[in-house]
Amino acid sequence: MQKRRLGRTDLSIAPLVLGGNVFGWTADEKTSFDLLDRFVAGGLNAIDTADAYSRWVPGNKGGESETIIGKWMKDRGNRDKVVVITKVGSDMGQGHKDLSAAYIEKAVEASLKRLRTDVIDLYLSHWPDPTTPYEETLGAYEKLLAKGKVRHVGCSNLDAGQLRAALDVASLRSLPRYEVLQPEYNLYDRSSFDGPLRDLCVAEDIGVITYFSLAKGFLSGKYRSEADLGQSERGEDIGSYLNARGMRILAALDAISAKHSAKQAEVALAWAIARPGVTAPIASATKASQMDSLIKAASLKLTADDMAELDKASD
Repeated sequence: MQKRRLGRTDLSIAPLVLGGNVFGWTADEKTSFDLLDRFVAGGLNAIDTADAYSRWVPGNKGGESETIIGKWMKDRGNRDKVVVITKVGSDMGQGHKDLSAAYIEKAVEASLKRLRTDVIDLYLSHWPDPTTPYEETLGAYEKLLAKGKVRHVGCSNLDAGQLRAALDVASLRSLPRYEVLQPEYNLYDRSSFDGPLRDLCVAEDIGVITYFSLAKGFLSGKYRSEADLGQSERGEDIGSYLNARGMRILAALDAISAKHSAKQAEVALAWAIARPGVTAPIASATKASQMDSLIKAASLKLTADDMAELDKASD
């Protein structure tokens, strides 16, 4: 499968990243192993997770996803074949988002232990932390890079002003800069990335891996009425998409998926893959059939007319 360079890093990834948020939540360890095996067999190579996945599940404390991925890599002996992306800064019981140097120093060791590896390929600041200066966070990352504990650093959920400020601090203080951004972005939720944030990423050659790339499952086409929302753990989050614009987007996905003999989710992901400034969307799977669909999406080529039709529907 054709790989894409992730910004200015030396990481080359397939044009679709596997989301590890479901591991330890809607996918148990055995299911997760099966999905991960299918994922690498299909030619994909990058996995996105976070220390906080899946802390929101009753009985979980966070780190479940990293633990499963670590066990799988150890069992399969394939660490060198996989690009591991994880994140730091979410509330892991401390009661607030935290990107302080002292916290990062502890958190990275916990992630490395769970992942059963001595290095994280890409380490992301999960959320902005308004109480910690960029200089302190980037200084902490400088030490991790020097020690070889992480290869590259990036960020998630920053807007254009915040990312610009972080880049300026890195330049001014000769600190490592954020090389990758992980924003929310999909055919429905476009406004926060399209525009100044995308322009900044393109101008600065920052890699972009998008989350909620299927709008929490809405773009799969399974959810078309209130009655459909019970099909998913995320059903209550999908209700906000059930409006005229959402139905217009689904109609366009229906037409283009029929044309390509593809599934709606595959078309929605192919759209994201083809968007300017996007290196790869992130998507998760809980069943073998869904994983096969993700693999197909990574190779689906939409025409200029297809892209224009989808863009018009989502206006």
